Amino acid sequence: MIPLSILLCASASLSPDQLKVDHLVNPLGINDQTPVFTWIDRGGERGEMQDSYQILVASTPKKMADGTADLWDSGKQKGDQMTAEYGGTPLISGQRAWWKVRIWGESESDQTESKPAFWEAGIVSKSDWKASWIGLPDTLQTDSSRPSPFLRKEITVPASTVAARVYVSAKGLYEFYVDGKKLGKDCLAPGWTDYHKRVQYQTFDLTSTLKPGPHVLGIVLGDGWYCGHVGLTGGNNYGKKPMGLVQLTLTAKDGSRQTIGSDDSWKGTSGPIISDDLLMGENYDARKELTNWASPGAVAGSWSPVDVAPIGAEELVGQHSPPVAVLAELKPIKITQPSPNGYVFDLGQNMVGHARLKVHGAAGTTVKLRFAEMLNPDGTVYTTNLRGAKATDYYTLKGTGEEVYEPRFTFHGFRYVELTGYPGTPGLDAVTGVVVGSANPKTGSFECSSKDINQLQHNIFWGQRGNYVSIPTDCPQRDERLGWMGDAQIFARTACFNNDVEAFLTKWTQDVVDAQGVEGGFSDVTPRMGDSSDGAPAWGDAGVIVPWTVYQCYGDERLLRDRYPAMKAWVEYVDSVNPNHLWINRSNNNFGDWLNVQDDTPRDVLATAYFAHSTDLLRKSAEVLGKTDDAEHYRQLFEEIRTAYQQNFVNSEGVIKGDTQTGYVMALSFGLLPDEQRPAAAKRLADHITIDRKTHLSTGFVGSGMLNPTLTSVGQTELAYKLLLTDTYPSWLYSIRQGATTIWERWDGWTKEKGFQDPGMNSFNHYSFGAVGQWIYTTIGGIDFDEPGYKHIVVHPVPGPGVTWAKTSLDSIRGPISCDWKQTGGKFDLNVTIPGNTTADVYVPAKSTDDVTLNGDSASMSDGVSIGGMKDGCVIFRVGSGKYHFEIGKK
Repeated sequence: MIPLSILLCASASLSPDQLKVDHLVNPLGINDQTPVFTWIDRGGERGEMQDSYQILVASTPKKMADGTADLWDSGKQKGDQMTAEYGGTPLISGQRAWWKVRIWGESESDQTESKPAFWEAGIVSKSDWKASWIGLPDTLQTDSSRPSPFLRKEITVPASTVAARVYVSAKGLYEFYVDGKKLGKDCLAPGWTDYHKRVQYQTFDLTSTLKPGPHVLGIVLGDGWYCGHVGLTGGNNYGKKPMGLVQLTLTAKDGSRQTIGSDDSWKGTSGPIISDDLLMGENYDARKELTNWASPGAVAGSWSPVDVAPIGAEELVGQHSPPVAVLAELKPIKITQPSPNGYVFDLGQNMVGHARLKVHGAAGTTVKLRFAEMLNPDGTVYTTNLRGAKATDYYTLKGTGEEVYEPRFTFHGFRYVELTGYPGTPGLDAVTGVVVGSANPKTGSFECSSKDINQLQHNIFWGQRGNYVSIPTDCPQRDERLGWMGDAQIFARTACFNNDVEAFLTKWTQDVVDAQGVEGGFSDVTPRMGDSSDGAPAWGDAGVIVPWTVYQCYGDERLLRDRYPAMKAWVEYVDSVNPNHLWINRSNNNFGDWLNVQDDTPRDVLATAYFAHSTDLLRKSAEVLGKTDDAEHYRQLFEEIRTAYQQNFVNSEGVIKGDTQTGYVMALSFGLLPDEQRPAAAKRLADHITIDRKTHLSTGFVGSGMLNPTLTSVGQTELAYKLLLTDTYPSWLYSIRQGATTIWERWDGWTKEKGFQDPGMNSFNHYSFGAVGQWIYTTIGGIDFDEPGYKHIVVHPVPGPGVTWAKTSLDSIRGPISCDWKQTGGKFDLNVTIPGNTTADVYVPAKSTDDVTLNGDSASMSDGVSIGGMKDGCVIFRVGSGKYHFEIGKK
C-alpha cells in the first residue's frame, strides 16, 4: 500500500486556469478595493498537487509580460489554497489591472504560470460621480399615466480619445443606446436591490464604439421594481417615477480624462411604450416609435428638459454578479384555437421571460398576449392563480410589413401564450418564448436510468432558472415574486450544484444584510418589502444558513467574514428574548412547515430546532474565522438550546412533540438528540413514512429538502429511493405524472379528482420542493465534499431500487468532478474524475480490496491510491487527481 503523502506529489502538468476576480471572469466596474482571486489547476494528472502560489498584478499589459508587478506581488506563498485576497495598491476609479498566478509543485523546478487576466475598477469613490439622476418631468409622467421615458444627449468625441467607459444605472429599469444601438445583452438592468440603500450600476467598454466625432447617448427607462408593482404592494415602493444615471469617461492619449454625466443638458420625451410593469405587462404602440431619436442633429417630436435630482444617500455599487440575460429560446410545439379569435401557443415548457411576436397587419391593429402556466378544461388559458398580476402585453401595429415585437421591461412565468386580435391565422413562428434569468453558469449535470428522476431533475433546474432573476424569488408568475428567505435557504445547496451561484448569492446575502432590522432581525423577504415584521423561524435563519452554505460549496472564507456580524446579530436577536432557550417569543409570522400534508409540526418545536441550528452554524463559522471566544460561547449556547429542546419536546422513548416527519428530520439532521435516542427517532420516522403514510411523505417546505438526506444518514437509503420514485399523491413524481415541467408550489397543485388547488396560492413554478436535488446529486450521483470548496471530495454513489446507472458531473470551484456508475447483476462499474490539487475518498461497494480491480489491475497494487478503510459496506479508496475506473465482480 502506498502512503497518501507519496501519492500526492505534483507533476509537471500543473496548469493554472479559469482565473476569476470576485467570482467573475475579467470583470469591469469592480468597487471592491481588495477583490478575491481564484483559479483552478486544469492539469489533472495523477496525484497532482499545488505546493505554493504567487500572484502578480501589474498596471499595464507590457509590465505584466515583463514580469513587473508594480501593483502587487504576493511573494511565493506556501499552500494548496486556490484563492487569495488582493493586497496591493488600491485602484483608482476606472483603472484596469492585469494579473496572473504562478503555481509550484513539490519541486522548485515544477513551476508554471497562467495566462494574464484583468479586472477594472468601477467608480470607487462617491466623490468621483459627476452625474445626476434624470427623468421625465412630472407633467409627462403621473401615477395614472407613466409612459417609458426616452432620454438623449448629443456628444462629440475628441480625436485624441483612446479609451471610453460608460457607467449606467437606473432607479427602475433601463436600456442604454449609442447611436440607436442597444449596449450589452443585459435584461432588467440594473437589477433589484433596496434602492434606498444600494443601487447597482453596469460598466461598458465603448472604446471601439465611440469613434471620434458626433454621437448620441440614449437611455430608455422602465418602472421595474423601483416604482412598478412588486409583491403584494400597489407600486411606487421606492419612488414615484423611474430615473436614469449615466457617466461617460473619455481617456486621451496623454492620460487625461473627460467626464460627461447625465445632467440638465439632456432632453426627454415619451415614445411607443405606453406603459410597462413587471407584473402587469407592457403596452407598446409601434405607431409612436421615435424614428431618429438616436441620430445626431435634428430630432422629431417634442423633447423637454429633464428633471434632475442629485445622488443621495444611496450607495452606488458596480454589479458583482451575473446579469439578467436571455438564456434560451423556445419554439411552440402546438397551436390550438379554443375561442373564435383566441389562439393558444404551447411552448412545451413552463418558462420565465417574455414572448417575441411576429405579425403582419394593418396599422392600428392591436394584438393582446396573455400568459399562463396551465389550461382550463376547455383549452383556454388558466390565469386565476395569477391573482392581481395581469401578465398581459399589448402590441399595436404600425402597418409596415412584417413586424417583430419584444417587450423590454416585463417578464412572465408561463408555458402558454394566448393571442387575441391577431390579424389572420398565425403560424407556429408567430410566437417564440424568450427565456430570461440571471446568467449563472451551469455547473452540474445528472442523468440516470430512471426517466422519471431525469424529468424531476429537469424540473428542478428549470425551477431554479426561472426563479433566479436578480434575486432568488418564490414564484415568477403571480402578483408576488418576492425573495422569500425560507425558500432560498431550503434550496441553496441544490442551487450550488445546478449552477455557479457564488456571485449571485454573494450579492443577495448583501441584500439580506441591507434588510436586517436595527435589533438584528432578518426579514421574511429580501429585499424587505410589504410586511415590516422580522423574520420567522426557518425564514429569518436564511441569513445564517445561506452564507454558511455558500462557504461550504465554494470555500469563500471572506464571504463568511463579511456576513458574520449580521449572522451573530440574528442569533443574539432570538436569544435575547428567549431566556429558557425555547424560541417562543419573537417568532413573528412563524409559518411553520409550510404546505405540509396534514402533518403540521408544532411551531415551538420547529422554531427551537432552527434556533439551535443557526447557533451551531454560527459556532462553526466562528471556528473557521478564528474567533475562539465566540466559538466557545455559541457551542455552550447550542448545548443549552439542545438540552431545553430535549427536556421539553422529546420523551424517554424518543418520540418528538407533534410526532411529524419534519419534526424527526430536523432533530436528526440538526443533531438535537442524544446518541442513545437517535435509533428510536430514526425508526419512528421510517414507520411514520411506511406505516402511517403508506410510503408517502407528509413534509412541507422545511422538511422536504432534508427528508432523503436524513434517511440516508440513518441507514434508510432504500426507503429514500422508494419515496423518490413514488408517483401517487403526495410525492415528487406526482406532478410529473400530470405533465409538470417545473416544480410545483403544492404537492396537489392540480389533481384529476379536484382540479386546481386554491388559486390564492398555487404556483406551478416554485423551487422549494426541488431541494431534493441535493440528495439526487450526492447520493444517486455520488458527488459531495468533506472539506469546504471541494478541497477533499467524497465520491459515494449509493445504488438503490429503480436505478441501475447514473452519470453525474460538477464543475466545482476547484475543477471538474465526475462520477459515472453502472450496476448490472453482480457487477458494479465506477468511473471517477478528480480535479487537480484535490484529494478524494471513493466509496466502492465491496467486501475487500481483493474484490476490486482498478484500471484493470488489482486495486491494492495500483498507482495513485491508498486504502482508507471500510465503511457502510464499502472499501474506501483515497486518491488524488486523475481518472479512475473501478470494477467489482469482474473476477
